[in-house]
Amino acid sequence: MSNVSRRVVKKVLAVETDEGAGAKVRRSIGSPQLRNLTPFLMLDHFHTPAGAGFPDHPHRGQATVTYMLEGSSLHEDSAGHKGKIEAGGVQWMCAGRGIIHAEMPQAGPGIPDPRGLQLWVDLPKQFKMVEPSYQELGPEEIPTAYPQGKDGPVKVKVISGKSHGVESPVRPLGGCWYFHVIFSKPGTIFQEIPAGWTSFLYTLKGRVRVGPDATAHEPFHTLVLSAAPDQTGVELTATEDNTEFVLIAGEPLDQTVVQYGPFVMTSKEEIQKTFIDYQYGLNGFEKAHTWKSEIGNR
Repeated sequence: MSNVSRRVVKKVLAVETDEGAGAKVRRSIGSPQLRNLTPFLMLDHFHTPAGAGFPDHPHRGQATVTYMLEGSSLHEDSAGHKGKIEAGGVQWMCAGRGIIHAEMPQAGPGIPDPRGLQLWVDLPKQFKMVEPSYQELGPEEIPTAYPQGKDGPVKVKVISGKSHGVESPVRPLGGCWYFHVIFSKPGTIFQEIPAGWTSFLYTLKGRVRVGPDATAHEPFHTLVLSAAPDQTGVELTATEDNTEFVLIAGEPLDQTVVQYGPFVMTSKEEIQKTFIDYQYGLNGFEKAHTWKSEIGNR
């Protein structure tokens, strides 16, 4: 079967804005320019200077995927789970029926400012009310594919899914592949993507061409890709040294998205029930008014 590449059908610049307590965020998916990209709800490229962060806040109905590019971030939640995401590490949190957590990137003299990506992925409706769970991989635990060998110009960190014979141990609820593609020198790869899945790139460094199109895309853009049935994946060409981007693909969900802040359900009634659960401390929010994180209240 010959490779047929997807192409860019929409390009959105992620403009830096303020979010949380002092954090700077480039939001692409979830902004007015890019609202609905099922199963993806939000993509934030965050930069948190000293003293900034995301103190205690609830979630229900989605998975949040935090991938640290530089620096590190502490996290803590109402289920007693706490830890640290190092640069190059990922935390895949399925919020399910409900959790309260804090994310406080670590900044200070002599250490790099924390920068990373946070992706929100909608959960299939049958999994909205599961117990919360985590899958965490440190930088050494994320497998790496070398499409042209270890001496070649490109490596692919396989955060989830599979690339060039390498598969991640992460098992999301709902199909989702997530790759960090790093070219040290110009070159081309073809990455397979399941037919019909939603897919996009977010550009971090250098310049990248997609498919046969000659346009070289610059950093901080989300490039939404086509999904024709005959397109088997995407051809990606770095035109500069040190080109980096993430390529993310997911199985589209045939369900309504009703979102109110960090609550994502499939009807207004379910959102209203979520408010009641949160207000009265029920169904996953038992500690909503009694638990306080250590890291978010220092």
